[in-house]
Amino acid sequence: MIQLNGNSLTIRDVVSVCRHIDPVKIDPKAVKTILRSRRFVDKILQENRVVYGITTGVGELANQLISAEDTGKLQLNLVRSHATNVGNPFPEDVVRGIMLLRANTLAKGFSGVRPEVIQRLIDFLNHRIYPYIPSQGSVGASGDLSPLSHLALCLVGEGECIVDGKRTATREVLRSRNLQPLVLQAKEGLALINGTQVMAAIGCLVLHEAMLLVKNAQIAGAMSLEALRGTSKAFDAKIHAVRPHPGQVRCAANMRRIVADSAIIASHVNCEKVQDAYTLRCIPQVYGAVMDTMAHVKNVLEIEINSATDNPLVFADEEVISGGNFHGEPLAFVMDFLGIALSEIANISERTIDRLVNPHVSGLPPFLVRKHGLNSGFMVSQYTAAALVSENKVLAHPASVDSIPTSAGQEDHVSMGSISAMHAWEILKNVENVLAIEMLCAAQGIDFHDLKPGKGTGAAHAVIRSHVPHLDDDRALYKDIETIRAFVVSGEIVEAVEKVLGVLE
Repeated sequence: MIQLNGNSLTIRDVVSVCRHIDPVKIDPKAVKTILRSRRFVDKILQENRVVYGITTGVGELANQLISAEDTGKLQLNLVRSHATNVGNPFPEDVVRGIMLLRANTLAKGFSGVRPEVIQRLIDFLNHRIYPYIPSQGSVGASGDLSPLSHLALCLVGEGECIVDGKRTATREVLRSRNLQPLVLQAKEGLALINGTQVMAAIGCLVLHEAMLLVKNAQIAGAMSLEALRGTSKAFDAKIHAVRPHPGQVRCAANMRRIVADSAIIASHVNCEKVQDAYTLRCIPQVYGAVMDTMAHVKNVLEIEINSATDNPLVFADEEVISGGNFHGEPLAFVMDFLGIALSEIANISERTIDRLVNPHVSGLPPFLVRKHGLNSGFMVSQYTAAALVSENKVLAHPASVDSIPTSAGQEDHVSMGSISAMHAWEILKNVENVLAIEMLCAAQGIDFHDLKPGKGTGAAHAVIRSHVPHLDDDRALYKDIETIRAFVVSGEIVEAVEKVLGVLE
């Protein structure tokens, strides 16, 4: 059971709720703070104060005063008018993440909502109700307004939910779960739609998958090193101790462990090669930098998912302050950075694939098949990797450097953070496929050496060969790529390696 108080949520908790459907509840200790914040909103109404978003319009309409009797109607109108997203809907795990993070930020107690609002978000999570939230339309300030409005629309019994893959009227879904539509009071609509929870939810899930992906990348690189009869000397601890970036040091240690006891590498200790290509020799320097980038992204995300990001913020018994915590720039920057880092994994992987299939540099049969000419082998798998890498170069262009003013110029600088997050997500999927191709090629290359691979590489090779046979004659390779990609994503290959080596850093 995950308890929400706005202060202690971790990325692991997010994954548990999104992927493993862990139940959620409000931390009883948080209710006192939530109620204090709400009472202050009620006091504002009683005293007829002019406060943004409570007794005024929003954005460029902030100077329009709203009567006390219309405050509830204002909140409902905000939700309705702001639900303008388009495109394919977010998948269920992302929707769960959005609802979880929205409930957590409200539970922090600076949003002025009633506990019932947070509880209704939790009801949706625990009843596995999935609002229909199209994925395109957020500019990342004031946060993820439009997609969060689609969520809020479902809380009030309007809009649509996804049931068995079909769009279904929310009222029908609530009726089937014996839940009543939420009736919004002052401040609550704005509190539900103002914030960064869409980009943060995507960011948490992408980072979680990326942390597994970089382990797969190191395993693939180690297999390629063996297939190409490289040396492990470039991973010597002494080299990395004199340039001690944390990720680099950890990656070099991982590479030494993965290829430990490799008879293939040992057989070429005294060969004519002076040094390996950068794609093999510089794995710790590049993948280590990726690991350090992910550590920075994790730090930013774990601050963000425990932050109050709506506007205005209610400081109970003191004041209501308008500010800009909804601005997505911190997330926009790190999601762009993560996308760039992940792209570099694919860049190295594709160049290694090319080296594996190229007989002029590999020392292996052309395109990794003995009966070449009659067979094309892995020739065109490299084309696929090249296409994915090229696509990543477009996706890795930072969305955060763009800004188009909104709300008649009142919101004159926006983050485009949701686009950064979506691009990082698309890049991640492309890298998974590129690594699957590298693993297939590297396994084929290892097959041509009548020697035992290392402990880690041997375990990875065994998993691949238990599901995909050696390629003697041409066959459609897309199914092989799909198979190995599934093992990359599930962690089966990493699990097999860690079973014999212990946990990789």
